[in-house]
Amino acid sequence: MKFTKMQGIGNDYIYVNCFEEQVVNPEQLSVRLSDRRFGIGGDGLILIMPSQIADFKMRIFNADGSEAMMCGNGTRCIGKYVYEHGLTNKTHITLETNSGIKYLELHCTGDQVTSVTVDMGKAILTPREIPVESDSQEPFVAKPVQVGDRLERLTCVSVGNPHAVVFCDRVEDLDLEKLGPLFEHHAIFPDRVNTEFVRVIDDHTLQMRVWERGSGETLACGTGACATTVAAVLNGYCPQGEPILVKLRGGDLTITYQADGTVMMTGPAEEVFQGEINL
Repeated sequence: MKFTKMQGIGNDYIYVNCFEEQVVNPEQLSVRLSDRRFGIGGDGLILIMPSQIADFKMRIFNADGSEAMMCGNGTRCIGKYVYEHGLTNKTHITLETNSGIKYLELHCTGDQVTSVTVDMGKAILTPREIPVESDSQEPFVAKPVQVGDRLERLTCVSVGNPHAVVFCDRVEDLDLEKLGPLFEHHAIFPDRVNTEFVRVIDDHTLQMRVWERGSGETLACGTGACATTVAAVLNGYCPQGEPILVKLRGGDLTITYQADGTVMMTGPAEEVFQGEINL
């Protein structure tokens, strides 16, 4: 099976072109290929597929084999792949995901895609739709929640998948291997949750670390950066309708939470290498 390894600010996945390859049991395949010692190595597996309702379709599987709703960094890499591998000559692309159709704008220099802007759709703030258990259906903003032996104030947002955002004075010293699972498997999150630990640098700059459900700590998470920006606006740390720089361990993303509730994400996408593996 032929594959392409790609990364968006360190969020790396194995991409398979299902216009050419047939994938059986992608859940099991993702576990095998994602292993960084006995496989190819990555945060998961992404399938690029035909769609009946958009230009292309993506399916994404985490390193533990669970299927994700979507992936912001993955959408940008798909935009780069389909353009540079000749599957399209369009610079405005529609992409079907498990959380709806996403709209991509490719920024090109010559025949190379240098960055991609993704219309991530409207942020979801209603607790039952995120989902997070709550005593009301008002936005879940800065609510105190007991997590292990800590009382944390959580802001919960969905940008196609569930996120809990925690604002901290420092993020570098946090033990995410210990903290991450406490949030991911907390009883108030019926579908588990991705968790962002965020420091506000100024009103247009955020620093973030992320614990992704099914993958653990990753260098970057596009939907997490979007959720973090929305949470920062809801908590009064950042203005709405202006670009916010989100600094992740793998690099930077620019996120705008627009007045109509839509979230726009712009960032790079890179091809690392191509290969072929015997299954």
